Amino acid sequence: MNKQLKRAAAALGTSAIALACQSAFAQSSVTLYGVADVGIRYLTHSNANNEGRIFMTNGAITNSRFGLKGSEDLGNGLKAIFQLESGIDLQSGAQSDSKRLFNRAAYVGLSSNYGTLTLGRQKTPLFDLLGDTYDPLTVGNYFENAWLPVALGAGLYADNAVKYDGTFGGLNVKAMYSFGTDSTSTGANGFSGQIPGHLGAGSMYGFTASYTFGSLSVVAGVQQNSDNSNHKQTIFNANAVYAFSTAKIYIGYLHSKDDTGFVDSTLSQRDLTLGVDILKGSGRKDDGPLAGVTWQATPALLLTGAFYYDHMKNAAIGGGALGSGNRYTGVAVAEYALSRRTEVYGTVDFNKVTGAAAVELPGTSNQTGVSVGIRNIF
Repeated sequence: MNKQLKRAAAALGTSAIALACQSAFAQSSVTLYGVADVGIRYLTHSNANNEGRIFMTNGAITNSRFGLKGSEDLGNGLKAIFQLESGIDLQSGAQSDSKRLFNRAAYVGLSSNYGTLTLGRQKTPLFDLLGDTYDPLTVGNYFENAWLPVALGAGLYADNAVKYDGTFGGLNVKAMYSFGTDSTSTGANGFSGQIPGHLGAGSMYGFTASYTFGSLSVVAGVQQNSDNSNHKQTIFNANAVYAFSTAKIYIGYLHSKDDTGFVDSTLSQRDLTLGVDILKGSGRKDDGPLAGVTWQATPALLLTGAFYYDHMKNAAIGGGALGSGNRYTGVAVAEYALSRRTEVYGTVDFNKVTGAAAVELPGTSNQTGVSVGIRNIF
C-alpha cells in the first residue's frame, strides 16, 4: 500500500475528480489532482552563528501541488493531452514560485503508439527518470539533501521545451530541446535565452535511454544547458535499480562540468557575489555517486536509506578563488500509510562538507535535520 502511494504521487497518476464527456466521435476527460504534504523540521547549524531552528516546511516526500490534466481521443490511437500543475506551500498557502502560476507543468501535446510529443514548460528527461525510478528519495526531499540532482540537473524544469517520450518494449527513450530554459531569469547566471542574434543562448537539450529487463532497470543520459552568454553546463548520468521481493537497491552517478556559475550559485549558502566570487568559465566539475535501498517492511511501512556524495573541483570559495572539496549526505526515511491516500512519515538526515564545499552550509562543517510530516494524495 505504502509503495503504491509513494510512486503514484511521483508519477502524478492519482486523482479524485474526473469529469468526462463523450460524443459519437471523441471521448474527453479532465482530472483534478494534487498532493498536500507538510512537515515540522528541526535543523542544526542553520546560520552563521551555528544556531538551530524548528520550523514548518513543505513536505519531504513529495512537495505539495495541485493540477489539471486531460486528454481527448482523436481516433486511430491518437490523443491530445495537456497538463497544468502548480506547486504550493501549505505552511503559508503561497505559490511555490511567485513568478509562475504553473511552475511544475504547463504543456500540451499529442500521444500515440509511437510515443508522446509535448510543448511547453515541463520536466527534463533527467528529472523524469530520477523522480519516478532511479533516485531512492524521488528527488522530493528537503533541499539540504536534494542538492545533487537539483544543482547538477540545472533546475530540473525547462520553459519553452519540446519533448518526446517513447516506449518500445523494455526500452524507453526521452529527448528534449528548450529554446530558453528559464524565461523569468535575467541575472548574471540566468538561462533566459531567446536573444536576437544568439539563437543558442539560454537553450538546453537532454536525452536519456532506459531499459528494463526482469527485475533490473538501467539508464544513461546527457543534458546540456546554455546560459544567456552561451556558457554551458553539461551533465552525464548513469543509474540502475534492482528490485527483489520487498526491496529495491539503487546505484547511480552524476557528472557535471559547469561554466555558467549555476552550480556555485545554487549550492552556496554563504555570501558569494555573482560575477565576482562566482566565476563563469571556471569549469567547475562535480562527480556525484549515489546509492540507496527501499524496503517494504509491511504493507503499510516503507523504509528508505540513501547516501549521496559529491567531489568538486574548481568550485567558488569567495574572493575570486577556486578550490576542491567533498560533500557527504546520509538520509533515513520511514513512511507509514494510514490509508491508500494518507501517510505519516519521519526523516533523519546528515550533511558533512570539507574544503571548497564549506560554502554549501551556512555555519560549521556539518548539519543534521529531523522531520515529521503528513501527506494526503487527492
